[in-house]
Amino acid sequence: MSTYEIEAGRRVLVTGAGGGIGRAVVAALLERRIEVIALDLPRVLDANPLPPSVACFPCDLANEASVAATFKAIAARWPALDGMVALAGFARARTALADVDHAAWSDVLGGNLDTSYLPLRAALPLLRAGTEPAIVTMASGLAVKAAPGFGAYGVAKAGVIALTKLLAAEEAPVIRVNAVAPSAVDTPFLRGGIAHGTADQPVRMDINAYLTTIPLGRLATADDIVGPILFLLSPGARYITGQTLHINGGGLMP
Repeated sequence: MSTYEIEAGRRVLVTGAGGGIGRAVVAALLERRIEVIALDLPRVLDANPLPPSVACFPCDLANEASVAATFKAIAARWPALDGMVALAGFARARTALADVDHAAWSDVLGGNLDTSYLPLRAALPLLRAGTEPAIVTMASGLAVKAAPGFGAYGVAKAGVIALTKLLAAEEAPVIRVNAVAPSAVDTPFLRGGIAHGTADQPVRMDINAYLTTIPLGRLATADDIVGPILFLLSPGARYITGQTLHINGGGLMP
């Protein structure tokens, strides 16, 4: 096996595992004989059952008590983790920032930033006990390229990038921590997400207008995001930490 591939036999935890990207990540890890622990909301895991070989833990990732109880159960079964992919998040319908009330603002920040911070914090003791552990978080191009109507989401994802950098600095040299920042990905997320019961609704953007801004001329698919995540988990990225890898078909070239 190439040293640039994630090794078989490692143990990786995936949050937001029931979503479009999450399911693709889980499938790719299983193909590589990685042991997978999956976390997501109960209704998401019920709507999208994962393979029986995956250890699934229903969890409200924005709730501190739920996260603490879940990681207590995980730690009782596994003494260490070798990797973590933190994918949980969602966006509301496009709304000008001046029209976003505090409840909606808090909901989006909690659903993206808290759902990253709480499980990451809880996982650190297990990751420190792992073998060459690595974390990959889920940011967004909207964190660095302001798009009218996605203010709360962009701010939350900018927070995820800051969280990634801070963890990379504080947990070095033991744990590597990097982010991926996709553009629009053709999954139920574009309709609001499975967790919010809007996966069968129309896409919340003008796809044709959007594609005129993408040099590669198409939406990303979940599989387009999987490869970079696997790379950042692998020994091939052993000298990379605190970075944000943009995956956007050329739509943003920072």
